[in-house]
Formats: sequence, structure tokens, C-alpha cells
Amino acid sequence: MQISIKTEEDIQKMRIAGRLAAEVLDMIGEHVTAGVTTNELDKLCHDYMVNVQNTIPATINYGHKTTQYPHGYPKSICTSINHVICHGIPADKKLKNGDIVNIDVTVIKDGWHGDTSRMYTVGKIPGRTQKLIDITKECMEIGIRMVAPGVQLGDIGYAIANHAHANRFSVVREYCGHGIGKVFHESPQVMHYGRKGTGVVLQKGMTFTIEPMINIGKRHSRLLSDEWTVITKDKSLSAQWEHTMVVTDTGVEVLTVSDNYKFNY
Repeated sequence: MQISIKTEEDIQKMRIAGRLAAEVLDMIGEHVTAGVTTNELDKLCHDYMVNVQNTIPATINYGHKTTQYPHGYPKSICTSINHVICHGIPADKKLKNGDIVNIDVTVIKDGWHGDTSRMYTVGKIPGRTQKLIDITKECMEIGIRMVAPGVQLGDIGYAIANHAHANRFSVVREYCGHGIGKVFHESPQVMHYGRKGTGVVLQKGMTFTIEPMINIGKRHSRLLSDEWTVITKDKSLSAQWEHTMVVTDTGVEVLTVSDNYKFNY
């Protein structure tokens, strides 16, 4: 698939969608507490997107159809708890103290997508778990700060993986960042590992996500029978952070920011 280059008008619409996605994550943070179910979090996000923002939750009915979910993905957000790497489906299980959870939100506003995720903690967590969350965020930030015209995606993937490995964590390889715009998932694929001097050369106007999934144990993953939920094969903890961005004349602009969640370049 050809990589889409966005115009300044396109980018302005993506700024709006990106900010709205970030504001959903701002809103939901105070509700991520012991005793709440991820279904309850999903409903709060759905109602906020639809009734407050007038946006469309992009994940509802998205993607492939299964016997269990004949219309595609069944919920408005993804909630990935503890050893769930990504695409965790909200359910009736209650969060408990010590849990970590990634909430992944994608909104559609005027036909354009904004996609972002953050980690949340429930109560007190061990120091090694907090380090996993922090290093994963740093991996994302390292990748973002490298984005500029002429940079190759292999260099970005290499830097992300190098930081994770230096801190004795592993990098999930089966799932990656992606181009985004009017289409939810488009080219290029943005891997979170790679070789220097390889991969797509970035150009002004490219829009994509960087969203490393980092494990406290081994990197290997397993897809559950619902054909959506991805877990670590060894049941070790996993963390993820995600931003949507655009390549500018001289570097990068992160689009999924809000008043409560800035990006420090």
C-alpha cells in the first residue's frame, strides 16, 4: 500500500482528532480504580466520545469477524491488563490493587483518526513493574524524538529495542505502529525493533503511530481464542504507550496531546 502524504489541511484535522483522543484518556484516568470493571470504563469512554465530543469510537465493529464477535471488535476501547499485550476486550472482571492496565483509544472526527494509549496503575505496584511502565514510555519518546525527514524507520526501531534491552526488558515483534489518517491502519508499518540504515525513509507529511509493547519477561506472544486478545506467552507483565504524530519540515509534531498530557520535545 502506498504511503499517504498529508496536506496542511489534513494535518489540522488530524490535530483535532488527536487532541480529542487524548482528552478521552484524560477523562478516564480518575475512574481507573480498584473495583471498577473494564466494561464500566468502556461505557464511560463510549458515552464521552459519542455524547460529549461527537466523535465515533473507531474500534466498534472494526476488523475481522469471528464466531464470538460476528461484527468485528465489540467495544469502544481496548483495555489490556497485566500480561495482556494489546487488544484486551473490556469485560465484567473488576480491577484490583496492583493491576496495571493500558487503555487504547481511537476516535474518528470528521473522517480523520486519532489514536493513542497510556498506562494506568491501580493502587501500589512493585518497583520493577513501575520501571517497566517508565522504560516503555521512554522507548516511545526515544522513537518520537528521532522522527524527521530523511530518517529511516529501521533506525528508530533499533533505538527503541536497544533501550528496552539495556534495561533487561523484551520487545514484542508481532504487533507494531502504523500509518494513520482517514484510514485507521495504513502504511507504513512502524516496527519497534530493526536494523540501522534500513526501512522506509521518512518524508514531511507522513502520519503514523509509535506504540512499543515491552515485556518484563520474554518477547513471545499468544493470541487467545477470541482472536483479539494478545497475551505474553510466559504470562509476564507487558506495557504499552502510544502517540500519533506527523513528520514536519525539521522534525516531528505529536498530534495526540492535550492540556493535561503534553509531549516534551
